[in-house]
Amino acid sequence: MDTSMASATTPVENPQSSSSSSPWSKPHQPLSAARAGLLFDTPPRRFRMSSSSASPSSRVIYSDRFIPSRLGSNFALFDIASPPGSASSPGGEGGKEGGSGAYAAILRTVLFGPDHGVVPPATPDRAWTGRPGGSSSPSTASSSPSSFSTPSRNIFRFKAEVPRYSLCSVGFDDALPGVVPSQPKAPRKVPRSPYKVLDAPALQDDFYLNLVDWSSHNVLAVGLGNCVYLWNACSSKVTKLCDLGVDDNVCSVGWAQRGTHLAVGTSQGKVQIWDASRCKSIRAMDGHRLRVGALAWSSTMLSSGSRDKSILQRDIRAHDDFTSKLIGHKSEVCGLKWSYDNRQLASGGNDNRLFVWNQHSTQPVLKYCEHTAAVKAIAWSPHIHGLLASGGGTADRCIRFWNTTTNSHLNCMDTGSQVCNLVWSKNVNELVSTHGYSQNQIIVWRYPNMSKLATLTGHTFRVLYLAISPDGQTIVTGAGDETLRFWNVFPSPKYQNTESQIGAFSLGRSHIR
Repeated sequence: MDTSMASATTPVENPQSSSSSSPWSKPHQPLSAARAGLLFDTPPRRFRMSSSSASPSSRVIYSDRFIPSRLGSNFALFDIASPPGSASSPGGEGGKEGGSGAYAAILRTVLFGPDHGVVPPATPDRAWTGRPGGSSSPSTASSSPSSFSTPSRNIFRFKAEVPRYSLCSVGFDDALPGVVPSQPKAPRKVPRSPYKVLDAPALQDDFYLNLVDWSSHNVLAVGLGNCVYLWNACSSKVTKLCDLGVDDNVCSVGWAQRGTHLAVGTSQGKVQIWDASRCKSIRAMDGHRLRVGALAWSSTMLSSGSRDKSILQRDIRAHDDFTSKLIGHKSEVCGLKWSYDNRQLASGGNDNRLFVWNQHSTQPVLKYCEHTAAVKAIAWSPHIHGLLASGGGTADRCIRFWNTTTNSHLNCMDTGSQVCNLVWSKNVNELVSTHGYSQNQIIVWRYPNMSKLATLTGHTFRVLYLAISPDGQTIVTGAGDETLRFWNVFPSPKYQNTESQIGAFSLGRSHIR
């Protein structure tokens, strides 16, 4: 966490484990001869205590009833010699080594089939020659004809051995037994050029305005001078929605969640609601004394932020122009975003402050003062509840992350340029930022490590405006160079790098009006 605090002077953005006991620790009573023969066809195993004072026939301890013993086995039934230590071997121990080899041969036949004559290759770390603990050197294992070697890695083989990969490239000498590491996935490629460019004459070069928004019906709204234009991304049809006249200018546009109504903030402090499908004005609402540069919808509630430092909450169903006024910022409100659950409103201002409000508060419930420049860029994560990202202006240049649930500062990333906008992908855990002084670039980030997936350039002025398509794959950026550029930066909802349908149009430049 970055805890350094900068000057409070307001910058100007427009110069213009535990072990358990054995479950078999309780001694068992001896089985009857009939039951023992039914289970193993062998008598129970006996252990003789090696005590000089005890007689060989005393202190008989029976082994676990579920584990057969070879000591009492009658190998004469198989017409093979008894292994060393069995009851049928001379003296009960010593015996011939051929019995052990025959027993191992039968065991190999049972485990590996009739081709037991082919001895599986021994591995240095798995070879077994009868030493305590199963340890042996490779040379000893290969030289002893009676030694039994387990197969390499896999006991049960079907058609082919599991391929083994080396992890030397990542610092390991060998892979874990039975684990096939996945090959490193190539980073997703993001096209470095826009697939469409629109001319947008009179698109203002003003950091505090929000003049571009993309509806859920795939219609782009753009404020140009004193007019609002609609561009249909499916048909490329351009429609002039309204003209405010020579005495007024468009300062902000914002689509309602349903995508049929558009709010327009003006330089005279008014907020107009338009029915985009009929190009008809529904109502005009007062309340602000200065320009309205930020708008945010929450169902039927509309929040508007103004240069008069206030935020007005408006219910478009109510007769009154606004239902409550939020007071807290000491300078112009230039950023507003409702969370995805519509329970929290984040606001940023030219006073370098980021505030969080709830649905009913008139005072901020959370205050963040770490930014050292105007906070216009605000984005809520659609993947993690309460995760908020914010970006600072020229004197700050940082993207900061906040957990509004625990009221904590999570991370800070210095981007090196003025942060103008932020938007989160709803398809993958990535976000995009647009920048002004001095790089004028667009950066795609992977969260939470904040690694750069792509840096896109092309605008010759500050990239002040940003909106994302309803399918979450495409972004549109606007700048003072009077162009709108469309970029395919995010994968589809199925995590495929397929192009959006609107990307199939001509790559040439056209006009939005």
